[in-house]
Amino acid sequence: MSANSSFRHVAVALLIVGNLLCLQGALVAQENRTMSKVLAQTPPMGWNSWDSYGLRINEQQFRENVDAMATKLKPFGYTYAVIDEGWYMVNPEDRPKPDLLKYAVDEHGRFIPVTVRFPSALQNGRNAGFEDLANSVHAKGLKFGIHIVRGIPRESVLRNLPIEGSAFKAQDAADQNDPCPWDPTSWGIKDSAAGQAWYDSLLRQYASWGVDFLKVDCIADHPYKAGEIRQIKLAIQRSGRDIVLSLSPGPTAIEHHAEVADLAQMWRISNDIWDIWVGNSDFPIGIKNQFANAARWAQYAKPGNWPDADMLPVGELRPYPDVGPGPRHTRLTPAEQQTQLSLWAMVRSPLIIGANLTLLDEDTLRLLCNADILRIDQTATASRQLLHEGDLVIWTADLPGTEHALAAFNLGETAIVFERPLSDFVSVGHYNIKNVWTGTHLPAGVRFSATLQPHASLVLLLDQK
Repeated sequence: MSANSSFRHVAVALLIVGNLLCLQGALVAQENRTMSKVLAQTPPMGWNSWDSYGLRINEQQFRENVDAMATKLKPFGYTYAVIDEGWYMVNPEDRPKPDLLKYAVDEHGRFIPVTVRFPSALQNGRNAGFEDLANSVHAKGLKFGIHIVRGIPRESVLRNLPIEGSAFKAQDAADQNDPCPWDPTSWGIKDSAAGQAWYDSLLRQYASWGVDFLKVDCIADHPYKAGEIRQIKLAIQRSGRDIVLSLSPGPTAIEHHAEVADLAQMWRISNDIWDIWVGNSDFPIGIKNQFANAARWAQYAKPGNWPDADMLPVGELRPYPDVGPGPRHTRLTPAEQQTQLSLWAMVRSPLIIGANLTLLDEDTLRLLCNADILRIDQTATASRQLLHEGDLVIWTADLPGTEHALAAFNLGETAIVFERPLSDFVSVGHYNIKNVWTGTHLPAGVRFSATLQPHASLVLLLDQK
């Protein structure tokens, strides 16, 4: 080999190494930029299909709800429209018989929308996923989200399909000793290069669809899977798209607070909430059950990290609510619905509506769009439970400037009459006082007094004179 030939080979090798280093540097820079950005600066607000449609929502129903959301709720800050579990099931009505379930899966083993239910997924003879649907959501100034169960489809593992963008196959990534205890669709993922390749492939797909919000189930508790959450976080960073990560179900254990705050923007603090005042078992739970959870978690809420008290099962829950006695108007009384919104706002929880938005009545719309309640939820800088005395619970929240919110709740079955100095709950001074739910302005004073009926609440805005 001549000296010139050797020089050319060395030059080519150096060029290749240089390009690889540049590519690696670009990927690291992309990940660092993504890591430095704080997503979900305020508690996410939006709508999720689960409470009204269960596993069965179709494209027309979703679009109709998005239209209603854009018209009626977007002006108040509701942003995310989320398709919950089951969009990849051909026959979701057979969920009680898992052996009968059929799924739509692409050539790389990833779930894709069933085109009979989501016809816009079919583009030029191929399944293009939710790209068209997400574009239509974005065109209305909203954001698009989906639900998945952690892991890799069992069907993909059985067929050992290749993982897109890698030399691995499904069986390399799957941990077949780690099923989700309550979901028959998937196996867990190994903490390995193959496992990371799987999640990288999945998030590349979701980024190409235009997903803005990813709710991952069977990962925050029963069981808690920190390793898989970490893989998903890295895959989101590598995807190059801003995607809010929501972890489910709860209750996330309080000792994991720092870890989940590092890995996700939202995590559930309880098992599923449904339209009952109190639950007598771990599932489902009611509004009253959430007070103790909220008190434990409130201190950990901050921009980019929001302990999630779960959805708002208000309004019309139809046609296919997953829990309860069939299609119905919420079983929560008006007082209980107001109490739920009041507590969720005071603890700065995400506000994710479960109602069928195409059937919103005026009372439910007023409940969801109370400007002061939403301002507390979205702008409070800290909140805390100050008193739990018998059935009386009192919370306070700090708002920008000299404002505070003060809320009282009656968790019991008989009326409560109370009167306390305001100085027991906020700094000494005289305040202009507004009743958030009635809109009435109360005489400036130094006392906090009220009569609360069972399950009722009172929220005041206090602006120091």
